[in-house]
Amino acid sequence: MEIILKENERIDDLQLNNLKIIQNKDGFCYGIDSVLLSDFAKEIPAHSTVLDLGTGTGILGILLCGKTALSKIYGIDIQEDVCEMASRSIKLNDLEDRFEIINQNIKNLPNYFKENTFDAIVSNPPYKKENSGIQNESKTKLISRHEITASLEDFISISSKLLKSNCSLYMVHRPERLVDLFYLLRKHNLEPKKLRLVQSYCDSIPKLILVKATKDAKPFLNIEKPLIIYNHNGSYTDEILKIYQTEA
Repeated sequence: MEIILKENERIDDLQLNNLKIIQNKDGFCYGIDSVLLSDFAKEIPAHSTVLDLGTGTGILGILLCGKTALSKIYGIDIQEDVCEMASRSIKLNDLEDRFEIINQNIKNLPNYFKENTFDAIVSNPPYKKENSGIQNESKTKLISRHEITASLEDFISISSKLLKSNCSLYMVHRPERLVDLFYLLRKHNLEPKKLRLVQSYCDSIPKLILVKATKDAKPFLNIEKPLIIYNHNGSYTDEILKIYQTEA
């Protein structure tokens, strides 16, 4: 299928089932956090209906279409131009029957979906609180990185409303927000069930956290061994290579 690229756009090969993605080099391009979250969430059962909150370029939805037998995934994002680009990526991959983009603030989703609708929810939300960190970024990068249009609690409360009972939210975030994250999850009846820390090196502090939380579940948290990205010589660890080779 011929796809027309706009200024500063490129097509990247995801090395998974011939899947590709359109990205704008001046916008917010996906990083390793989305790849790791897609691997963390690949246990999503077959024939699931899935919601991706803050889908951005659509990277999570595209990867999950390749890694799982999900029936349908809806990607939600407030940025019209980013949604349009994600929709073209969906067409590029012939995923129109499995992946749908909705250009909307996540806070408005109760107007689109009934409560207790989804079998799983995934999210790579903005990591930084509003008015924190560097603010002289492009609008696209600012919205992607900062809680400007929706807060962490918005992402979690919406997830709780839209998830079916005993179904799970999979999220990637920053370690410094872990207390906030766990507090808000329990506040909204999502019990943290699995936590994995992501470190650049075996002797470095965590840079990311991967969290699974299940609606209406009993308390019990499984803390997995850390995921190490690099060996000391700067090469990828065997586990990271396996994750990427799984995509190849």
